[in-house]
Amino acid sequence: MVDLDRLSAAYETARCDLLAETVTAGHWIGELSSSPLATATAISALTLAERHAPTVEGRFADEPRECRLSALIMVSLRWLARHQNADGGWGDTDKSLSNIATTMLVRAAFALTCVPANHPGLLERADAYIKAQGGRRALRRRFGKDKTFAVPILTNCALAGLIPWRQVPALPFELACLPQRLWKLLRRPAGTYATPALVAIGQTRFFHGKPWNPISRLLRRATVDKSLKVLEGLQPASGGFLEATPLTSFVVMSLASIGRADHAVVLKGVEFLLASVRPDGSWPIDANLATWNTTSAINALDAAGEDVSELGCLDWLLACQRRETHPHTGIQAGGWSWTDLSGAVADADDTSGALLALAAWRKCDPSDQPEAIDTAATGGVRWLLDLQNADGGWPTFCRGWGKLPFERSSSDLTAHALRALHTWRSRVNGDSHATPHARTDLDQRIVAAIERGLRYLQAQQHAEGHWTPLWFGNQYRQDEQNPIYGTAKVLAALGDLKQLETPEAQRALEWLMSMKHANGTWGAPAGADCATAKRMASVEETSLAVETLLKYGQTPAHEAAAQQGLKWLVDAVEANRHQEASPIGLCLGKLWYHERLYPLTMIVGALGCATRRLLPRPVATPAAMPVAIEAAKT
Repeated sequence: MVDLDRLSAAYETARCDLLAETVTAGHWIGELSSSPLATATAISALTLAERHAPTVEGRFADEPRECRLSALIMVSLRWLARHQNADGGWGDTDKSLSNIATTMLVRAAFALTCVPANHPGLLERADAYIKAQGGRRALRRRFGKDKTFAVPILTNCALAGLIPWRQVPALPFELACLPQRLWKLLRRPAGTYATPALVAIGQTRFFHGKPWNPISRLLRRATVDKSLKVLEGLQPASGGFLEATPLTSFVVMSLASIGRADHAVVLKGVEFLLASVRPDGSWPIDANLATWNTTSAINALDAAGEDVSELGCLDWLLACQRRETHPHTGIQAGGWSWTDLSGAVADADDTSGALLALAAWRKCDPSDQPEAIDTAATGGVRWLLDLQNADGGWPTFCRGWGKLPFERSSSDLTAHALRALHTWRSRVNGDSHATPHARTDLDQRIVAAIERGLRYLQAQQHAEGHWTPLWFGNQYRQDEQNPIYGTAKVLAALGDLKQLETPEAQRALEWLMSMKHANGTWGAPAGADCATAKRMASVEETSLAVETLLKYGQTPAHEAAAQQGLKWLVDAVEANRHQEASPIGLCLGKLWYHERLYPLTMIVGALGCATRRLLPRPVATPAAMPVAIEAAKT
């Protein structure tokens, strides 16, 4: 058994550290890791925007602005040079292994700027790494049939003169001019997140290498202005497409290279990049994960038995719900996205997290804005129901045919959605504003959706007993998957739905046990030796596994494994290692990131669950959470 006094002290330390991260409005923002990939694309975008900027009598029309761009580019290049890995490549974060995609983008940035790298042998080592990996062939192996990220990378390389344009696939940017209702007939997701890249990169490829077919050439030329108008309508107020540095950078560099540096889309995109750069000259892949971090923290504190209604961020969370149909996806209002910023898109994971957080709030204080919470939750439930794919699973952004990552069902998203629907089923059916027929219809829809979702999860379980997620990974595994995360999320859903006695749940628990290493950690691949297991141990994955075994374990062996994991987590807190983030995030197109709040939130969930179970505490007084937050900040 873990020492209970040490456990209690470790939980209070982690809890205070998490509460100290709240901002004035009461919610969490967090901080995404700086990214060589994002920084490289931003450098390329700013370089081309500067190179093709309007001139008057041989001088830049806005010389002070161009001077700022030049100075920033130099600072950012030095940041990239300092973060080259020993093998000559670059990874997506400062903790990531090298990969072919990021290394090619960094190499293109240095080639575009024509600035000598003030690090002996830097470019030679980069070229050697790219050659050893297989160059373009390695890029194709990494992304397979998914062109949404491979083509932008090749375009960046072609703009830098590293590859000929004939090696860059053409994109049908004219499709952006079609009405959204026709996209389904073409079996394409309507107005997807990829539309900005489709238009900007498609036009760039067209102008740098026009098709030989005269009909195709005329058709595309005729739709240039109209598709640009569509692109302009998709750009959010912030200027950043999906609030993402790489996507915005690809749009800016592409349009600037074809003489559109003074176009409104480029100008707004440049302002977004200038506003989001960090003092050291680096960029993260996205602005922030404020909504996701906030709902994750609320749900972790709720699992620990805290009174989350005292946090003071309810109004902010309710305001984050999307009120209008989004131009990217064409999906109706009602969902939540990962951030409160204007460029984000509602998605299944964040909507499920928000619904669970609102349920936790209602449980702690039923009198706090009950109508507003129930109305928001009803809208979120309907939004989730409308999103379910034909195979019974849930995709990220929009229903589809499984061809692209964001439209493909996944186990982690499906499990999260099932928990949210199950949690709110009784409440939304009791909505006083709904007619009896509407309540019955909604109830039937929820029941049917849950049954289909469970069948999907059953079909997706691997023979070994685990599930793989879409949005989280483990860079040390050969397949870069993170079955610890996926299995923990599915077991949480099976636990909520009273399905732990099923063969699927039992196999999953035994598989989870098999992945524990001798030192009580999870994170390293199966079969890793002691030194490797220690080096690759992850606060995030160990916390997830421990919380899962504490909640859903059914044997003494499960309890013993959870206890051993708890000891390691307590040691981590005492050694101040509980905030060491791992590159666990795996974004669209295999973009790795780590988030400063992930290990803290997950360890609070695990230690809080343990203290609630092993050290029963009285219900916190109403002033407990505000006092704790103030104490944590001071």
